Amino acid sequence: MLRAIHYVARSACVQMSLGGGTRTLSQSVWKCQASQVPSTLWKLGRLNHVAIATPNLEASTALYRDVMGAQVSQPEDLPEHGVTTVFVTLDNTKLELLYPLGNNSPIQNFLDKNKSGGLHHVCIEVDNIQAAMEEVKAHKVRCLSKEPRIGAHGKPVVFLHPKDCAGVLVELEEA
Repeated sequence: MLRAIHYVARSACVQMSLGGGTRTLSQSVWKCQASQVPSTLWKLGRLNHVAIATPNLEASTALYRDVMGAQVSQPEDLPEHGVTTVFVTLDNTKLELLYPLGNNSPIQNFLDKNKSGGLHHVCIEVDNIQAAMEEVKAHKVRCLSKEPRIGAHGKPVVFLHPKDCAGVLVELEEA
Protein backbone atom coordinates (compact mmCIF):
# COMPACT_ATOMS: atom_id res chain seq x y z
CA MET A 1 0.00 0.00 0.00
CA LEU A 2 2.69 2.50 0.96
CA ARG A 3 4.66 1.72 -2.20
CA ALA A 4 1.49 2.23 -4.25
CA ILE A 5 0.80 5.60 -2.62
CA HIS A 6 4.41 6.68 -3.18
CA TYR A 7 4.24 5.52 -6.83
CA VAL A 8 1.01 7.42 -7.51
CA ALA A 9 2.33 10.61 -5.92
CA ARG A 10 5.65 10.29 -7.73
CA SER A 11 3.94 9.59 -11.08
CA ALA A 12 1.77 12.67 -10.69
CA CYS A 13 4.86 14.78 -10.03
CA VAL A 14 6.71 13.33 -13.02
CA GLN A 15 3.74 14.10 -15.25
CA MET A 16 3.55 17.67 -13.91
CA SER A 17 7.25 18.24 -14.55
CA LEU A 18 7.43 16.87 -18.11
CA GLY A 19 6.17 20.05 -19.70
CA GLY A 20 8.20 22.26 -17.35
CA GLY A 21 11.36 22.82 -19.35
CA THR A 22 14.77 23.17 -17.78
CA ARG A 23 14.94 20.63 -14.94
CA THR A 24 15.95 17.05 -15.52
CA LEU A 25 13.42 14.35 -14.78
CA SER A 26 15.36 13.16 -11.73
CA GLN A 27 15.56 16.70 -10.33
CA SER A 28 11.82 17.07 -10.79
CA VAL A 29 11.09 13.75 -9.10
CA TRP A 30 13.40 14.59 -6.18
CA LYS A 31 11.80 18.03 -5.76
CA CYS A 32 8.35 16.43 -5.96
CA GLN A 33 9.19 13.88 -3.32
CA ALA A 34 10.27 16.63 -0.97
CA SER A 35 7.54 19.19 -1.60
CA GLN A 36 4.57 17.97 -3.61
CA VAL A 37 3.52 14.70 -1.98
CA PRO A 38 0.09 15.37 -0.45
CA SER A 39 0.22 16.29 3.22
CA THR A 40 -2.03 14.65 5.80
CA LEU A 41 -3.24 15.49 9.28
CA TRP A 42 -1.15 12.61 10.61
CA LYS A 43 2.40 11.44 10.14
CA LEU A 44 3.55 7.94 9.27
CA GLY A 45 6.44 7.00 11.53
CA ARG A 46 8.94 4.21 11.92
CA LEU A 47 8.51 0.46 11.69
CA ASN A 48 7.63 -0.58 15.24
CA HIS A 49 7.73 -4.35 14.81
CA VAL A 50 7.29 -7.33 12.52
CA ALA A 51 4.96 -9.99 13.95
CA ILE A 52 5.58 -13.69 13.43
CA ALA A 53 2.96 -16.32 14.27
CA THR A 54 4.48 -19.45 15.76
CA PRO A 55 3.05 -22.88 16.63
CA ASN A 56 5.70 -23.29 19.36
CA LEU A 57 6.40 -20.16 21.41
CA GLU A 58 9.07 -21.79 23.59
CA ALA A 59 11.06 -23.06 20.60
CA SER A 60 10.79 -19.73 18.75
CA THR A 61 11.82 -17.79 21.85
CA ALA A 62 14.80 -20.11 22.36
CA LEU A 63 15.85 -19.67 18.72
CA TYR A 64 16.10 -15.89 19.03
CA ARG A 65 17.51 -15.89 22.59
CA ASP A 66 19.85 -18.90 22.65
CA VAL A 67 20.89 -19.31 19.01
CA MET A 68 20.82 -15.72 17.74
CA GLY A 69 21.71 -14.02 21.02
CA ALA A 70 18.83 -11.55 21.05
CA GLN A 71 17.19 -10.05 24.10
CA VAL A 72 13.66 -11.43 24.51
CA SER A 73 10.82 -10.43 26.81
CA GLN A 74 8.83 -12.69 29.09
CA PRO A 75 5.65 -14.09 27.50
CA GLU A 76 2.64 -11.84 28.02
CA ASP A 77 -0.96 -13.01 27.67
CA LEU A 78 -3.31 -10.56 25.95
CA PRO A 79 -6.75 -12.20 26.34
CA GLU A 80 -8.56 -9.32 24.63
CA HIS A 81 -6.52 -10.07 21.48
CA GLY A 82 -6.47 -13.87 21.87
CA VAL A 83 -2.68 -13.98 21.84
CA THR A 84 0.43 -14.53 23.92
CA THR A 85 3.33 -12.32 22.84
CA VAL A 86 7.09 -12.34 23.24
CA PHE A 87 9.09 -9.37 21.95
CA VAL A 88 12.56 -9.82 20.48
CA THR A 89 14.60 -6.62 20.67
CA LEU A 90 16.74 -5.71 17.67
CA ASP A 91 18.89 -2.60 17.16
CA ASN A 92 16.36 -0.75 15.00
CA THR A 93 13.01 -2.47 15.65
CA LYS A 94 11.44 -5.52 17.29
CA LEU A 95 10.04 -8.88 16.33
CA GLU A 96 6.79 -9.91 17.98
CA LEU A 97 6.31 -13.64 18.39
CA LEU A 98 2.59 -14.49 18.45
CA TYR A 99 1.10 -17.62 19.95
CA PRO A 100 -2.65 -18.42 20.15
CA LEU A 101 -4.44 -17.84 23.45
CA GLY A 102 -7.95 -19.24 23.83
CA ASN A 103 -10.31 -21.00 21.46
CA ASN A 104 -11.17 -17.99 19.28
CA SER A 105 -7.65 -16.74 18.66
CA PRO A 106 -7.05 -15.12 15.26
CA ILE A 107 -3.52 -16.51 15.52
CA GLN A 108 -4.90 -20.06 15.68
CA ASN A 109 -6.87 -19.35 12.50
CA PHE A 110 -3.63 -18.18 10.87
CA LEU A 111 -1.74 -21.27 12.07
CA ASP A 112 -4.51 -23.57 10.80
CA LYS A 113 -3.69 -22.26 7.31
CA ASN A 114 0.08 -21.94 7.87
CA LYS A 115 1.17 -24.94 9.95
CA SER A 116 4.77 -23.77 10.40
CA GLY A 117 3.76 -20.21 11.27
CA GLY A 118 5.16 -17.21 9.46
CA LEU A 119 4.91 -13.48 8.91
CA HIS A 120 1.62 -12.27 10.39
CA HIS A 121 1.75 -8.46 10.20
CA VAL A 122 3.89 -5.34 10.21
CA CYS A 123 3.32 -2.51 12.68
CA ILE A 124 4.00 1.10 11.71
CA GLU A 125 3.82 3.99 14.13
CA VAL A 126 1.58 7.01 13.49
CA ASP A 127 1.35 10.21 15.48
CA ASN A 128 -2.47 10.41 15.42
CA ILE A 129 -4.40 7.14 15.18
CA GLN A 130 -7.83 8.77 14.75
CA ALA A 131 -6.67 11.01 11.90
CA ALA A 132 -4.87 8.06 10.29
CA MET A 133 -8.05 5.95 10.44
CA GLU A 134 -10.13 8.71 8.87
CA GLU A 135 -7.59 9.25 6.09
CA VAL A 136 -7.17 5.60 5.14
CA LYS A 137 -10.96 5.08 5.20
CA ALA A 138 -11.36 8.09 2.89
CA HIS A 139 -9.07 6.26 0.47
CA LYS A 140 -11.14 3.03 0.64
CA VAL A 141 -8.70 1.18 2.91
CA ARG A 142 -10.70 -0.91 5.37
CA CYS A 143 -9.93 -0.86 9.09
CA LEU A 144 -10.64 -4.16 10.84
CA SER A 145 -12.27 -2.39 13.80
CA LYS A 146 -14.44 0.70 14.11
CA GLU A 147 -12.32 2.11 16.93
CA PRO A 148 -8.70 1.64 17.97
CA ARG A 149 -7.99 -0.97 20.62
CA ILE A 150 -5.19 -1.01 23.15
CA GLY A 151 -2.32 -3.10 21.79
CA ALA A 152 0.58 -5.01 23.30
CA HIS A 153 2.51 -1.80 24.07
CA GLY A 154 -0.46 -0.23 25.89
CA LYS A 155 -1.09 2.19 23.01
CA PRO A 156 -4.04 2.54 20.59
CA VAL A 157 -3.79 0.31 17.51
CA VAL A 158 -5.86 -0.52 14.45
CA PHE A 159 -5.34 -3.17 11.79
CA LEU A 160 -5.83 -2.48 8.07
CA HIS A 161 -7.31 -5.12 5.78
CA PRO A 162 -4.58 -7.01 3.90
CA LYS A 163 -6.60 -6.98 0.67
CA ASP A 164 -6.27 -3.19 0.70
CA CYS A 165 -2.55 -3.23 1.61
CA ALA A 166 -0.86 -5.33 -1.09
CA GLY A 167 -1.66 -8.58 0.73
CA VAL A 168 -0.05 -7.53 4.03
CA LEU A 169 -1.88 -7.14 7.34
CA VAL A 170 -0.78 -3.69 8.56
CA GLU A 171 -1.10 -2.55 12.16
CA LEU A 172 -1.00 1.18 12.88
CA GLU A 173 0.09 2.08 16.41
CA GLU A 174 -0.08 5.54 17.92
CA ALA A 175 3.44 6.54 18.97
